[in-house]
This record gives sequence, structure tokens and C-alpha cells, in this order.
Amino acid sequence: MKRVLFVSLFACAAGLCSAADPAATAAPVTRMLVPGKVLLDEPFTAALGKEWKAAKGEWKPVDGALRGAEVAADMHGAVARRDLTMKDAVIAVAFKLDGAKVISLSFNGAKGHISRVRVTPTGVTVQKDDQDGKNGPDKGAVLDTASVTIKPGEWHNLVVELRGADILATLDGKHTAFGTHEAIAKERTNLGLTVAGETASWKGLKVWEASGPAKDWDETKKKLLAAKKK
Repeated sequence: MKRVLFVSLFACAAGLCSAADPAATAAPVTRMLVPGKVLLDEPFTAALGKEWKAAKGEWKPVDGALRGAEVAADMHGAVARRDLTMKDAVIAVAFKLDGAKVISLSFNGAKGHISRVRVTPTGVTVQKDDQDGKNGPDKGAVLDTASVTIKPGEWHNLVVELRGADILATLDGKHTAFGTHEAIAKERTNLGLTVAGETASWKGLKVWEASGPAKDWDETKKKLLAAKKK
């Protein structure tokens, strides 16, 4: 029994826990922030609660997870959102692509879009969103991409860290995309899931308020920025 527990905890420390595992409810390994108070714990094993607004697409529980699917008549990707005030935060979720061409974790503020983390079959991207609509002068901007093949039908773990102008996403504890932009240093008041294409599934969504920066974050940030210049 002790050996089983040790193996489970080791897997979680490596970022490899399945969201179905009891140990997956623990705070994930992070690079930028120290997780503190839990702000949200959504296993997604049942239909979306009243706190969520499924504005587009079809969202339903399937095999112990939440499956989102684009509906052609909507002429828009599937979107489910809920209010959640976050300043500096850590977000962890498991996902599976099943034909979707892109999914995202989207962060909005009082005046609309701020930033998001996009996942495609070829990698993970952190980006600043267009913040004044398609007719305004502001434009979205890709801040960084971690290129990695993400096969359909396989579960993956995504950890997102938000701190002021910085946004960091880590896939399966191995692949990291990091970006910084002053325009995203805003209070986030709304969290969204999006699916474009066919279907994708989500489970084990959890959000922590950050209790502070990781002790070695300044040095880690320098290394991430240096790697982007190569």
C-alpha cells in the first residue's frame, strides 16, 4: 500500500496525474507561483451547474468528463464561461482532443477578453487577446508556443499560471510556453472553455489563488526568456 501511494505521489509531482486519480486534487507542480487558497474545484463529472453559461455549442457529461462540441448552426466555436475573480492564480485541468482543431482556456475581465491558452494538435500557445473587438485598433498577439504533438484520444494535463503581465502554461510537466505583455496585467473576472472543430473533453478543473511567487521565479523567468531568443 505504501509503495502504491509513493508511486501515485511521484506521478503527481511530475505532472502526470490523471484527473480521475484522488491524488490529482492536490496542487500541481508550478514554476512561477505558489498555489494557495482553492477558488474553484470542478470535477466535470456531471452537467454544468448554474454558475456556468454555455453560450455556444453542446456541453454534456460523457464518461466522467465534460465534452464540448461545436454546433455548425452556431457558426462559432463552443463556449462555456463562468464568473470567477482571479488576480494571480494557478489553474490545472485535464483535457482530451477528439477531433477538435483548437481548444482554449480563456480569461476575461470586466471589459472583455484579456488572454488565453490555446491547445492544438501541434502544441500549446499563450496569447494576449484582442481587447477592443474586431473593429478596434488593438490586436491579439501570440506570446509563445511550445511545439508538441498532441494525439487525439489521449488525456493530457495542463497547468496555467497567471501573474500580472506574465502567463505560463505547462503541458504534462514537460512542455512550457511563457509570455509577458503589459496589456494582460488586469484583474480576471471570468473563466471560459472553448472548443472549435469537432469535440474535446475536460475534467478535473481546479483554480488556486496564488500565495506568492515561487522562490526561484526570477531565475526561472530569465532562463525562459533566454530560451525564447534562441
